[in-house]
Amino acid sequence: MHVDIAIVGAGPAGLCLARSLARTGLSILVVEQQSLDVLRDPPFDGREIALTLRSARILRELGIWDRLGPADVSPLRSARVLNGTSPRGLHVTPATASDAALGFLVPNHCIRRAAYSSIEHQPNITLACNVSVEGITLNDEAARLRLSNGAEVSASVAIAADSRFSRLRRDAGMAADMHDFGKTMLVCRMALEKPHDDEALEWFGHAQTLAALPLNGGEASIVLTLPPREMQRVMDMAEEHFQSEMRRRFDGRFGDMRLTSTRHTYPLVSVYARRFVAHRLALVGDAAVGMHPVTAHGFNLGLRSVETLGSLIARAVAHGSDIGSPDLLRRYQRLHRRATWPLYAATMAVVGMYTDDRPIARLARSALLRASDVLPPVRQGIARVLAAGRGDASVVGRHRS
Repeated sequence: MHVDIAIVGAGPAGLCLARSLARTGLSILVVEQQSLDVLRDPPFDGREIALTLRSARILRELGIWDRLGPADVSPLRSARVLNGTSPRGLHVTPATASDAALGFLVPNHCIRRAAYSSIEHQPNITLACNVSVEGITLNDEAARLRLSNGAEVSASVAIAADSRFSRLRRDAGMAADMHDFGKTMLVCRMALEKPHDDEALEWFGHAQTLAALPLNGGEASIVLTLPPREMQRVMDMAEEHFQSEMRRRFDGRFGDMRLTSTRHTYPLVSVYARRFVAHRLALVGDAAVGMHPVTAHGFNLGLRSVETLGSLIARAVAHGSDIGSPDLLRRYQRLHRRATWPLYAATMAVVGMYTDDRPIARLARSALLRASDVLPPVRQGIARVLAAGRGDASVVGRHRS
């Protein structure tokens, strides 16, 4: 079987890329290990995706945004970043009065459902579900995939969109720098007694990191990061005790907190591939760059990879050029590295500084916050890294609780 493009992985990045390329008329095969039923109706997984205004625009252009329901989209109007017990912090707001929000929060499973819905009736897209890639061979002419169902597929270009732990990336011999933080992240939804005012809270406490992401209906997505053994103790708590524990950890600032969803945990591992391309192969989404969630840029950068690679391939089709040429793939790598490396490096620096509980690190954090009080460039630089709105945000003065 030969197709123009083979996309391995039907997560949000893979499905969005398939939707973007559907308009080119190219033949596209999407290979996914999960069942078709799961793609059509993905289960709740606890993760809320912070989308920048740019990402929302991309999803609109792909015809995916309009497939989300009103209840699926929660506005993110401002954000606060706190450190330890200090009342000082950063207050992040939209840069201009015309922007009503920094961005939006949308459940991951809702994005997946909407992205699948946008491609399920596209005549040039074929889905191969309950199938994995068992091997890949790359040369100047084509990428050849050997599938677990015995089929063999050749493609003018193959796309790895199979997570930060990408098997296709590894099988292609593409190295990646991975950092295991030795921490576990818990995510769930909770109803809050006190209003959140559509403001996100990022709180770097000693020996823990907390976040409360504002959702519709007075709920919040709660994110707690702890060492695995401590996290297991929290996960083992009965619902009533868990609710009391979360109120205690948030120092009562939201009043009573009531669990309204299942609890989910994920290991914290970041990834940055040393190469984004090989012969007839490109990496997108987390397969290229898997971010620490603290700065909320993961899927936003994934959409950047979709936008960049999709536009380059569409341009090649329009000019009758080779969609998998070395020049095209090298240009994609150059553009996406330029878009991702500064944010990845800055995020790693933020995580390193704000999760280090040694006395010298605490002093450095305090000094940085003092500098942010009086030096606008410092405030703005920190905000662009920490805020979901990135370039669409500004910092106003000092926040005190």
